[in-house]
Amino acid sequence: METIGQGKPILFLPGFTASGSVWKETVANLSIDRKSYLFSYAGFNGNEPIEMPWYETIKNGFVDYITQNNLTDIIVVGHSMGGNLAVDIASELPNRVSKLVIVDALPFMKDVMVPDVPIEMLDYDTLYNQQTIAMPDADFANMASMMASMMATDSTNQETLKNWMIEADRKTWAYGYTDLLKLDLRPTLKNITCETLIIGASFPDVAIAKENYEKQYANLLEKKLIMASNSKHFVMMDEPEWFYKTLNNFIINGN
Repeated sequence: METIGQGKPILFLPGFTASGSVWKETVANLSIDRKSYLFSYAGFNGNEPIEMPWYETIKNGFVDYITQNNLTDIIVVGHSMGGNLAVDIASELPNRVSKLVIVDALPFMKDVMVPDVPIEMLDYDTLYNQQTIAMPDADFANMASMMASMMATDSTNQETLKNWMIEADRKTWAYGYTDLLKLDLRPTLKNITCETLIIGASFPDVAIAKENYEKQYANLLEKKLIMASNSKHFVMMDEPEWFYKTLNNFIINGN
Protein backbone atom coordinates (compact mmCIF):
# COMPACT_ATOMS: atom_id res chain seq x y z
CA MET A 1 0.00 0.00 0.00
CA GLU A 2 1.09 3.56 -0.77
CA THR A 3 -0.40 6.76 0.63
CA ILE A 4 -0.32 10.18 -0.99
CA GLY A 5 -1.34 13.49 0.59
CA GLN A 6 -3.17 14.34 3.80
CA GLY A 7 -6.76 14.67 4.91
CA LYS A 8 -9.81 12.46 5.00
CA PRO A 9 -9.33 9.05 3.35
CA ILE A 10 -10.02 8.14 -0.25
CA LEU A 11 -9.32 4.48 -1.03
CA PHE A 12 -8.34 3.50 -4.56
CA LEU A 13 -8.87 -0.19 -5.31
CA PRO A 14 -7.48 -1.60 -8.58
CA GLY A 15 -8.82 -4.46 -10.63
CA PHE A 16 -7.67 -8.06 -10.81
CA THR A 17 -3.83 -8.27 -11.24
CA ALA A 18 -3.58 -4.48 -11.60
CA SER A 19 -1.19 -2.43 -9.49
CA GLY A 20 -2.34 0.38 -7.23
CA SER A 21 -0.12 2.59 -9.37
CA VAL A 22 -2.87 2.54 -12.02
CA TRP A 23 -4.50 5.30 -9.94
CA LYS A 24 -1.51 7.66 -9.65
CA GLU A 25 -2.58 9.96 -12.48
CA THR A 26 -6.08 10.05 -11.05
CA VAL A 27 -4.72 11.06 -7.65
CA ALA A 28 -2.59 13.76 -9.28
CA ASN A 29 -5.74 15.18 -10.87
CA LEU A 30 -7.96 15.23 -7.78
CA SER A 31 -9.48 18.65 -7.10
CA ILE A 32 -9.78 18.10 -3.35
CA ASP A 33 -7.28 17.50 -0.58
CA ARG A 34 -7.59 13.94 0.69
CA LYS A 35 -5.24 11.22 1.84
CA SER A 36 -5.17 8.73 -1.03
CA TYR A 37 -4.59 5.05 -0.26
CA LEU A 38 -3.34 3.02 -3.24
CA PHE A 39 -3.64 -0.73 -2.69
CA SER A 40 -2.35 -3.81 -4.48
CA TYR A 41 -3.44 -7.36 -3.73
CA ALA A 42 -1.84 -10.53 -2.39
CA GLY A 43 -0.33 -12.63 -5.19
CA PHE A 44 0.02 -9.65 -7.54
CA ASN A 45 2.69 -6.97 -8.11
CA GLY A 46 5.30 -8.81 -6.07
CA ASN A 47 3.05 -9.32 -3.04
CA GLU A 48 3.17 -12.75 -1.40
CA PRO A 49 0.25 -15.06 -2.25
CA ILE A 50 -2.21 -16.15 0.42
CA GLU A 51 -4.31 -19.24 1.06
CA MET A 52 -7.74 -19.59 -0.46
CA PRO A 53 -10.46 -18.34 -0.38
CA TRP A 54 -8.71 -15.37 -1.93
CA TYR A 55 -11.42 -12.74 -2.47
CA GLU A 56 -13.10 -13.25 0.89
CA THR A 57 -9.75 -12.94 2.68
CA ILE A 58 -8.90 -9.74 0.79
CA LYS A 59 -12.33 -8.27 1.57
CA ASN A 60 -12.07 -9.10 5.26
CA GLY A 61 -8.60 -7.55 5.30
CA PHE A 62 -9.99 -4.24 4.05
CA VAL A 63 -12.83 -4.23 6.57
CA ASP A 64 -10.38 -4.97 9.40
CA TYR A 65 -7.92 -2.30 8.21
CA ILE A 66 -10.61 0.39 8.07
CA THR A 67 -12.01 -0.55 11.47
CA GLN A 68 -8.66 -0.90 13.24
CA ASN A 69 -7.43 2.44 11.86
CA ASN A 70 -10.76 4.11 12.61
CA LEU A 71 -11.13 5.52 9.10
CA THR A 72 -14.33 7.52 8.65
CA ASP A 73 -15.96 9.70 5.98
CA ILE A 74 -14.30 7.46 3.42
CA ILE A 75 -14.62 7.77 -0.34
CA VAL A 76 -13.98 4.44 -2.05
CA VAL A 77 -13.06 4.30 -5.74
CA GLY A 78 -12.88 0.79 -7.20
CA HIS A 79 -12.20 -0.45 -10.72
CA SER A 80 -13.38 -3.88 -11.89
CA MET A 81 -12.75 -6.29 -8.99
CA GLY A 82 -11.96 -3.22 -6.92
CA GLY A 83 -15.53 -2.12 -7.57
CA ASN A 84 -16.76 -5.39 -6.07
CA LEU A 85 -14.62 -4.78 -3.01
CA ALA A 86 -15.96 -1.23 -2.80
CA VAL A 87 -19.52 -2.60 -2.76
CA ASP A 88 -18.64 -5.08 -0.02
CA ILE A 89 -16.91 -2.41 2.09
CA ALA A 90 -19.78 0.06 1.76
CA SER A 91 -22.26 -2.68 2.61
CA GLU A 92 -20.43 -3.87 5.71
CA LEU A 93 -19.36 -0.41 6.95
CA PRO A 94 -22.19 1.91 5.85
CA ASN A 95 -21.49 4.45 8.61
CA ARG A 96 -17.87 4.85 7.53
CA VAL A 97 -18.27 5.24 3.74
CA SER A 98 -19.63 8.57 2.50
CA LYS A 99 -19.32 8.11 -1.27
CA LEU A 100 -18.72 5.22 -3.63
CA VAL A 101 -17.34 5.24 -7.18
CA ILE A 102 -17.57 2.00 -9.15
CA VAL A 103 -15.62 1.90 -12.42
CA ASP A 104 -16.63 -0.75 -14.97
CA ALA A 105 -17.55 -3.44 -12.44
CA LEU A 106 -20.59 -5.72 -12.27
CA PRO A 107 -21.86 -7.27 -9.02
CA PHE A 108 -22.43 -10.61 -10.79
CA MET A 109 -19.81 -10.90 -13.53
CA LYS A 110 -20.59 -14.56 -14.24
CA ASP A 111 -23.86 -13.48 -15.84
CA VAL A 112 -21.86 -11.74 -18.58
CA MET A 113 -18.64 -13.79 -18.70
CA VAL A 114 -19.92 -17.41 -18.53
CA PRO A 115 -23.72 -17.26 -18.31
CA ASP A 116 -24.23 -20.90 -19.33
CA VAL A 117 -21.92 -22.41 -16.71
CA PRO A 118 -23.79 -23.54 -13.56
CA ILE A 119 -22.33 -21.82 -10.50
CA GLU A 120 -21.83 -25.17 -8.75
CA MET A 121 -19.35 -26.10 -11.49
CA LEU A 122 -17.11 -23.17 -10.62
CA ASP A 123 -14.44 -24.72 -8.46
CA TYR A 124 -10.71 -24.33 -7.87
CA ASP A 125 -9.92 -27.88 -8.98
CA THR A 126 -11.11 -27.69 -12.58
CA LEU A 127 -9.29 -28.80 -15.69
CA TYR A 128 -9.24 -25.22 -16.97
CA ASN A 129 -7.58 -23.94 -13.80
CA GLN A 130 -4.99 -26.71 -13.76
CA GLN A 131 -4.18 -26.09 -17.41
CA THR A 132 -3.83 -22.36 -16.73
CA ILE A 133 -1.48 -22.97 -13.79
CA ALA A 134 0.64 -25.37 -15.85
CA MET A 135 0.60 -23.28 -19.04
CA PRO A 136 4.05 -22.56 -20.52
CA ASP A 137 5.15 -18.98 -19.92
CA ALA A 138 5.17 -18.12 -23.63
CA ASP A 139 1.59 -19.32 -24.08
CA PHE A 140 0.46 -17.44 -20.98
CA ALA A 141 2.16 -14.29 -22.28
CA ASN A 142 0.30 -14.63 -25.59
CA MET A 143 -2.99 -15.04 -23.74
CA ALA A 144 -2.20 -12.02 -21.55
CA SER A 145 -1.38 -9.95 -24.63
CA MET A 146 -4.71 -10.83 -26.23
CA MET A 147 -6.62 -10.03 -23.04
CA ALA A 148 -4.80 -6.71 -22.59
CA SER A 149 -5.72 -5.67 -26.14
CA MET A 150 -9.39 -5.98 -25.15
CA MET A 151 -8.97 -3.90 -21.99
CA ALA A 152 -7.21 -0.72 -23.17
CA THR A 153 -6.83 1.11 -26.46
CA ASP A 154 -3.26 2.45 -26.31
CA SER A 155 -0.48 -0.06 -27.03
CA THR A 156 1.71 1.25 -24.19
CA ASN A 157 -1.11 0.75 -21.70
CA GLN A 158 -1.77 -2.69 -23.14
CA GLU A 159 1.84 -3.62 -22.47
CA THR A 160 1.51 -2.46 -18.86
CA LEU A 161 -1.60 -4.58 -18.35
CA LYS A 162 0.06 -7.56 -19.99
CA ASN A 163 3.08 -7.31 -17.69
CA TRP A 164 0.88 -7.16 -14.59
CA MET A 165 -0.76 -10.40 -15.69
CA ILE A 166 2.53 -12.13 -16.48
CA GLU A 167 3.99 -11.15 -13.09
CA ALA A 168 0.98 -12.50 -11.18
CA ASP A 169 1.23 -15.62 -9.04
CA ARG A 170 -0.34 -18.22 -11.33
CA LYS A 171 -2.42 -19.98 -8.67
CA THR A 172 -3.76 -16.65 -7.45
CA TRP A 173 -4.65 -15.83 -11.03
CA ALA A 174 -6.59 -19.08 -11.54
CA TYR A 175 -8.23 -19.47 -8.16
CA GLY A 176 -8.84 -15.76 -7.57
CA TYR A 177 -10.68 -15.50 -10.88
CA THR A 178 -12.81 -18.47 -9.85
CA ASP A 179 -13.73 -16.57 -6.68
CA LEU A 180 -14.84 -13.59 -8.77
CA LEU A 181 -16.97 -15.69 -11.10
CA LYS A 182 -18.79 -17.16 -8.09
CA LEU A 183 -19.36 -13.74 -6.55
CA ASP A 184 -22.92 -12.41 -6.58
CA LEU A 185 -23.25 -9.08 -4.79
CA ARG A 186 -26.68 -8.13 -6.17
CA PRO A 187 -28.48 -8.90 -2.88
CA THR A 188 -25.80 -6.93 -1.01
CA LEU A 189 -26.54 -3.68 -2.86
CA LYS A 190 -29.64 -2.93 -0.79
CA ASN A 191 -27.40 -2.45 2.27
CA ILE A 192 -25.53 0.48 0.71
CA THR A 193 -26.72 3.89 1.91
CA CYS A 194 -24.17 6.29 0.44
CA GLU A 195 -24.26 8.18 -2.86
CA THR A 196 -22.81 6.00 -5.60
CA LEU A 197 -21.44 6.82 -9.03
CA ILE A 198 -21.15 4.00 -11.56
CA ILE A 199 -18.90 4.67 -14.54
CA GLY A 200 -19.29 2.15 -17.37
CA ALA A 201 -17.07 1.51 -20.37
CA SER A 202 -18.57 1.80 -23.85
CA PHE A 203 -16.72 -1.17 -25.39
CA PRO A 204 -17.84 -3.26 -27.18
CA ASP A 205 -21.45 -1.98 -27.24
CA VAL A 206 -22.51 0.92 -25.04
CA ALA A 207 -26.24 0.15 -25.24
CA ILE A 208 -25.82 -3.46 -24.12
CA ALA A 209 -23.35 -2.42 -21.42
CA LYS A 210 -25.74 0.20 -20.06
CA GLU A 211 -28.59 -2.32 -20.01
CA ASN A 212 -26.42 -4.76 -18.03
CA TYR A 213 -25.57 -2.07 -15.48
CA GLU A 214 -29.17 -1.00 -15.03
CA LYS A 215 -30.29 -4.61 -14.56
CA GLN A 216 -27.51 -5.71 -12.23
CA TYR A 217 -27.55 -2.58 -10.04
CA ALA A 218 -31.35 -2.48 -9.71
CA ASN A 219 -31.10 -3.06 -5.93
CA LEU A 220 -28.84 -0.02 -5.45
CA LEU A 221 -31.00 3.02 -4.67
CA GLU A 222 -28.69 6.08 -4.41
CA LYS A 223 -26.90 5.66 -7.72
CA LYS A 224 -25.95 7.60 -10.80
CA LEU A 225 -24.83 5.77 -13.95
CA ILE A 226 -22.60 7.50 -16.51
CA MET A 227 -21.27 5.69 -19.58
CA ALA A 228 -17.95 6.57 -21.18
CA SER A 229 -18.15 7.39 -24.89
CA ASN A 230 -15.02 5.74 -26.26
CA SER A 231 -13.41 3.45 -23.73
CA LYS A 232 -12.47 -0.14 -23.12
CA HIS A 233 -12.30 -1.63 -19.61
CA PHE A 234 -9.62 0.71 -18.20
CA VAL A 235 -11.62 3.91 -18.51
CA MET A 236 -9.07 5.94 -16.55
CA MET A 237 -6.47 5.04 -19.20
CA ASP A 238 -8.61 5.41 -22.32
CA GLU A 239 -10.47 8.63 -21.44
CA PRO A 240 -8.36 10.17 -18.67
CA GLU A 241 -9.43 13.82 -18.85
CA TRP A 242 -13.11 12.91 -19.03
CA PHE A 243 -12.65 10.44 -16.20
CA TYR A 244 -10.93 12.97 -13.92
CA LYS A 245 -13.64 15.57 -14.58
CA THR A 246 -16.44 13.07 -13.95
CA LEU A 247 -14.85 11.82 -10.75
CA ASN A 248 -14.15 15.31 -9.38
CA ASN A 249 -17.68 16.53 -10.19
CA PHE A 250 -19.17 13.63 -8.24
CA ILE A 251 -16.84 13.91 -5.27
CA ILE A 252 -17.28 17.68 -4.94
CA ASN A 253 -20.83 18.27 -6.17
CA GLY A 254 -22.47 14.85 -6.18
CA ASN A 255 -23.13 15.06 -9.93
